[in-house]
Amino acid sequence: MHLSTEHKIELGLTEEGTDNLAFAGPEVEDQLRSDSTGVSGTPPRVELEEEVQEEQEEVGKGQELVYSLNDRPPWYLCILLGFQHYILAFGGIIAVPLILAEPLCIGDNNSAKSDLISTIFFVSGLCTLLQTSIGTRLPILQGGTFSLITPTLAILALPKWQCPVAGTPTMDLGNTTTPLATEDPDQLWMTRLREIQGAILVSSMLQVVLGLTGLVGLVLRFIGPLAIAPTINLIGLSLFIEAGKKCGAHWGIAALTVGLIILFSQYLSKVNVPMITYKDKKWTIFQYPLFKLFSALFGMCGGWLVCYLLTVFEVLPSKSDQYGYSARTDINLDAVSSAPWFRVPYPGQWGVPTVSVSSVLGMTAGVLASTMESIGDYYACARLSGAPPPPTHAINRGIAVEGLGCILAGLWGTGNGTTSYSQNIAALGITKVGSRLVLQTTGILMILLGIFGKFGAVFITIPEPVIGGMFLVMFGMIAAVGISNLQYVDLNSSRNLLILGFSTFSGLVLPTWFNSNPGVIDTGVKELDQVILVLFTTHMFIGGFLGFVLDNTIPGSEKERGIKSWRKKVQENGPGPAVNQSCYDIPYCNAIFQRFKCFQYLPFLPSYREPRRKTSK
Repeated sequence: MHLSTEHKIELGLTEEGTDNLAFAGPEVEDQLRSDSTGVSGTPPRVELEEEVQEEQEEVGKGQELVYSLNDRPPWYLCILLGFQHYILAFGGIIAVPLILAEPLCIGDNNSAKSDLISTIFFVSGLCTLLQTSIGTRLPILQGGTFSLITPTLAILALPKWQCPVAGTPTMDLGNTTTPLATEDPDQLWMTRLREIQGAILVSSMLQVVLGLTGLVGLVLRFIGPLAIAPTINLIGLSLFIEAGKKCGAHWGIAALTVGLIILFSQYLSKVNVPMITYKDKKWTIFQYPLFKLFSALFGMCGGWLVCYLLTVFEVLPSKSDQYGYSARTDINLDAVSSAPWFRVPYPGQWGVPTVSVSSVLGMTAGVLASTMESIGDYYACARLSGAPPPPTHAINRGIAVEGLGCILAGLWGTGNGTTSYSQNIAALGITKVGSRLVLQTTGILMILLGIFGKFGAVFITIPEPVIGGMFLVMFGMIAAVGISNLQYVDLNSSRNLLILGFSTFSGLVLPTWFNSNPGVIDTGVKELDQVILVLFTTHMFIGGFLGFVLDNTIPGSEKERGIKSWRKKVQENGPGPAVNQSCYDIPYCNAIFQRFKCFQYLPFLPSYREPRRKTSK
C-alpha cells in the first residue's frame, strides 16, 4: 500500500481484506463450480454483459503479455526490468527508516540512518526471493509496510521511550533496564529499536499461524469494507504530523516536490517517451510510459536538484537556526564519506531483541492490517501476470511467508516488517512482463545494493522538505485508498454512515486525548497501563476494532454492508490464464507431497486440494 502513479493500483488496494471465496471451504467452491456450469442459479444476462464489458480491458492485457509467469526473459532484460521494479518501490521503502529516525532518537547520527536504510533494502530483497520462490510464487515485491508505522510510533511515545532532552540526568525506571539517557548515543536508539524488534518478532508469529493453519480465510469472512476503510484511512491520517514536520523545514521546496510528483504522475501520465532498443538484429524505436512509472522518483530528484542549486549559489541560509537551513544538500555529506564501501547486515546487529506485552499487542493490530492488505494484491497480481486465480494453499503459504519475512525483519532489525507492494503489481500491466524471474532479479539487486554501504548513505543527503513533499502525496494516497473501499458500500444507509463516521472519528479523538493526558491511566499494574496506552494511542486499532464490531453486530444485509459486491469483485478471474495451477506448486517438491497422504491435510501445500475434491463428491 504505497504511492503509485498508475490508477490500476486499485486492483490491489481496493480489495484489501476481501472475504475471498477461495477460503470459504469445499461447499462454497462446489457452488461456484456449479454456477459456472449452469447447474444452479445463473446471473441475469444484462449483468453478465456488464461484467464482460468491464473485463474487456483486462482480458486484452492478459492476451498481450510479452512474458507470462513461468517465462524466462533474457538476462539483460531481467536486470533492466528488475531495476525498474526496484526504483518503483524505492519511495515506500526508504520512507520507513526516515520516519522512524526521530522517534528512535537517532538524531544526527548519519551512520545509524545509513545502516538502517541498507538493512531494510537487504531484508526486502531477501523476503522478495522467499515470496517468489516458496510463497505465492507470484511476481510480487516485498518491502516495508506503513501498517506497522502507526503502532511503532505509539510504542515509542510511551514515557519510558521518549527521547531525553539534552542535559537531563538519567531517569530511574525501576524494574526496567532501559535508560532514558546514556553516555553512548548508539545505545540510545539501539535500545528502542530492540523493543520494536521484539514486538515485530512475536506479533508476526500470528501471521505465520494464520497462514499455516488456513485460519486466514476464517478471519477474513468477518471483515468487510466498513472495517477496512477506517483502518487503512487512519494509517495515512495518523502520519500527518510526520509529514508536517518535514515540510515545515521549507514549505516552498515541499510544495515544489509535490507539484513535480503530481505533474509527472497525472498531467504527463499519458505522455510516452520515444526510446531506442536493439531487437531482432536491428534498432527499433518504441514508446515508453516513463513519467507514469517513475513519477515519485522524478519528483523527488527534481526537488533534490533544486535544493542542490540553491545550496551551490548560497540562496539557502548557512546557519542552522535560520528557516530553510534543512533544505541544504551539504548538511550530511559526511555520511557518504564516512560510510564503509561494503557492510553486510546480520541478525542481532543491534543486540538481543526485548519483548513486552504492550508492544506485542499494539503491533498485532498492524500485522493484521498488513495481512488484509496483501490478499487483494495476490489476486490482482495473478490477473496481470497471466496466472489463474491463486488457490487456497497459495494464499495461505503467501501469508505465512509474509509473516516469516516480518520475523526476518525483526531479527535483522529494520524497525519494520514486510508486505506486498501494489505499485509494482500495477507495473506488470504496463510493461506486459509478468515473469517471476524478473522479480527474483529485483530481490537479488536489493540484496546487493543493501550490502553496498555508500549507496544507503547517499539517501541521507536528501533534504527534509523534499522528503516531506513525498510524504504528503504518499500518506494522502494511503488515506484515499482506505476511503476507496467504500465503493462497495451503500452510503445512503444511515447504518453504514454511523459505523464509518464513529469509527474514523474515534480513531482520531481517543489517541489524541490519551497522548495529551499521559498519566490518566493508572490501574496499579504498570504492564497493564502500558498495554492500554499503546492500544488506545494506535489510531488504526481504534478505528478498525470499532468498525469490525459494529459492522458485525448491527443488523444489515450483505448488499448494504458491501460484502456482496466485494465478493463479486474477487470472483472476477480476469483474462484467460497463460499458465495452469501448477505455477503455484513448490519447485521440486510436488511429487513428494502427492506421494504421502499426510501432506493432504496441510492447508499451505498444493496437495491440500486433493481431499477437498473427494469430499465434495
